[in-house]
Amino acid sequence: MHVNALDHVNIITDKLGETADFYAALLNLERRDAPAPLTPANAQWMYDAGGKAIVHINSVDCPRAFDRTVEPGALTGAIHHVALNCSGYDEVTHRIEAMGLPHQINTVESIGLRQIFTTDPNNVLLELNFFGA
Repeated sequence: MHVNALDHVNIITDKLGETADFYAALLNLERRDAPAPLTPANAQWMYDAGGKAIVHINSVDCPRAFDRTVEPGALTGAIHHVALNCSGYDEVTHRIEAMGLPHQINTVESIGLRQIFTTDPNNVLLELNFFGA
């Protein structure tokens, strides 16, 4: 057994529409309704250019196979951040500035990496990684 890749991140929110709009605007992810039995009112999935649903956004009242207490908008508990391998550094930087998002930039020259840190509407810290910089 081995892990192939990170499959997806699930965000529980009381701001379903705003959160989906954020990921579409910032990361150019495609918003789609989640599969049944979920409904458009309680779940939206955000797809990358390859057609993979990498961010699952669920409303607070969305049914879950494994339920636990979640506080929308609270810091992300034991998970410090979600890191995404990205391309289009200049484009994303312009989007962040146009959206007025607070952010921090970091460079790791030894591995050719530029990073942008920002948060989504639910206070989830995003680490956007751009290799080959």
